[in-house]
Amino acid sequence: MSGASGIPIAVALLQEMQKRPDWETHLVITKGAQQTIEQETPLSVTEIEALATKCYALDDIGAGIASGTFWTEGMVVVPCSMKTVSGIANGFSQNLLLRAADVTLKEGRNLVLVARESPLSPIHLANLLTLARLGVRILPPMLTYYNKPASIDDMTRHVVGKITDVFQIETAGFQRWT
Repeated sequence: MSGASGIPIAVALLQEMQKRPDWETHLVITKGAQQTIEQETPLSVTEIEALATKCYALDDIGAGIASGTFWTEGMVVVPCSMKTVSGIANGFSQNLLLRAADVTLKEGRNLVLVARESPLSPIHLANLLTLARLGVRILPPMLTYYNKPASIDDMTRHVVGKITDVFQIETAGFQRWT
């Protein structure tokens, strides 16, 4: 999690993944995300960490997820700030979240960035384009109306379904266009 708006999406994704005992989740929370957690949810950082299989300190560069030999299906950064996008796009691995993304990219694994910013500047667009050209999935949490959402939770679940789709995980309640 990085320090952009969208913490409820990250929480919903962790809750969805808890339903799958054969999947592990490894969580890194930036300082900006910690502040955003306080603004966007009634949950504490500790309560959110309890949703993950394993949690890491942001400065734990020696963590398993910092190595390409630690096998994963990929990585999701949700929410993903433009600062984090810039760090990943430019190979600036100054913390564990950025290093894990760098490793995911170099190993050719699925990397999904739920990028949150509006409007986007030319710099943001250039960084996102750089990453997209490298095979990174840029998945902004866009509003959809064809699924007739009745609540913010419905919209959040739809974004979670789009994220899990990348990993070929079927999510209950995810409505596809038919």
